[in-house]
Amino acid sequence: MPVARGPQINARSALLVGMTGVAIALLLGAMVVWVAGRGGTVQVQLGDTEFDAGFIGRQSEEIDARGPILYADAGSGGDRDLIVQHIGDDPELGWLAFSARRVGDPRDCFAEWDQTSQTFSLVSTTDQVCDNVSFTDVGCGLFQYPAEIIDGKVIVFLNQDFDEVAEALSDGDDPDQAPAGPDLNCPPA
Repeated sequence: MPVARGPQINARSALLVGMTGVAIALLLGAMVVWVAGRGGTVQVQLGDTEFDAGFIGRQSEEIDARGPILYADAGSGGDRDLIVQHIGDDPELGWLAFSARRVGDPRDCFAEWDQTSQTFSLVSTTDQVCDNVSFTDVGCGLFQYPAEIIDGKVIVFLNQDFDEVAEALSDGDDPDQAPAGPDLNCPPA
């Protein structure tokens, strides 16, 4: 029984396939160079831009009973620990969010709430030696994050500056009309 011969690739076909591949590669390279050269500013934002800290009723009751809530690795991918605090009696007002450690401190040194003194102190879960400092109940001296109530939930704005948050929360016409957090009365840094 005769066996059929498969397709034969001759030099002309191989040359045509090779030249087509080179042309496609050159075209793609030219497109990448064109897109990269278009200019504009690239803003890299890693992690989430908002953190949902939960419903205001439950969270304010939890804070009243046990103190401010520490959220480890809140929307960041590994190193943004934050504290959510509520001050005052109205669950709709008085929400604060701030870093659980000072800028530049190791992750092992974080602010822990002391119910008796109503302050935060730096502590460590390892043998890391932390500075002997304390912070007020509103986190003076720690990086502050904008926090607002949206649909009954505490939303903490991450990776955005305060002007962008104010504009997002206002009607867009006047950022100064955006809801404001409590007056922290922190001494100047």
